[in-house]
Amino acid sequence: MTVTALTSPDAATGVGLGTAPRAGSLTVPAGALPKAGRWYFRLVPDAGSPLVVADRSLGLDSARNFRDIGGYRTTDGRWVRSGLVYRSGKLNGLTDAEQQRLVSQHLTLDVDLRNAVQRHDDPDRLPAQVAYQVADVVSFSHGLRFHDPALMPLAQAVAAGLFSGSSDLGQSIAYPFMVNFVGGDFAFHDLVTAVAANTSGATVFHCSAGKDRTGWGTAVLLTLLGVPRATVEADFLASNRYTGDPKAVELSWLRAAFAEVDHLYGDFDTYVREGLKLDGATVAALRARLLTS
Repeated sequence: MTVTALTSPDAATGVGLGTAPRAGSLTVPAGALPKAGRWYFRLVPDAGSPLVVADRSLGLDSARNFRDIGGYRTTDGRWVRSGLVYRSGKLNGLTDAEQQRLVSQHLTLDVDLRNAVQRHDDPDRLPAQVAYQVADVVSFSHGLRFHDPALMPLAQAVAAGLFSGSSDLGQSIAYPFMVNFVGGDFAFHDLVTAVAANTSGATVFHCSAGKDRTGWGTAVLLTLLGVPRATVEADFLASNRYTGDPKAVELSWLRAAFAEVDHLYGDFDTYVREGLKLDGATVAALRARLLTS
């Protein structure tokens, strides 16, 4: 395995770091790499396709849960490309230096999943060249409509939360509601469509803490790309580490959302077609953009 350090995932040239057995390790001496916005590493085996990997977190002090959703393997053996889609919490506190770091990572689109009050109170602070799009998960602009009468999923969610031992019944209710609420369908449709259509650079999507609305949005994207459920769950739980709060999320919440998908639609693919109203062309564009060949 030959390892080359790159300053962007698609760079043609970089800094050669050496070779190592596939099951071995390669130590890079301190100072071997100059300071850069982010280092990527191209791994080239003696047989097979190369892979580009990177540290998932960008290490932003003002947005600790800002991280790459790439680098995961799919069930068919492909990989989700790094450096193209990021998830985060609110972005109102980015310093000038942090903004420039995002510019260096070719960020061109910001999709905001927050509600109107949150957007007003903590507006995003991003470079002018980054396009801004709202995909409000709880917007009433499409009416206050649910796929099931609201009281039934509420009762089911409370019961499920009690039996799962959830420490926050509000979240046990909120996650199924993101699937059941028609406004959520429009928001997550717009999120997936925006990511698939942004071919000019990288996309970040976020809510307030980057763990609930963003957590379900990430689960939808990764599942669409063919990432195994166990990996999707591990990425979801990683918010506990990145936020520094070991109780930020609970797996039962995410599983409640997937259970609501099964309850309403029978399977995830039907949810994509009939709930999110995503057509085959959009899903194909998403996969072409984000998956290795």
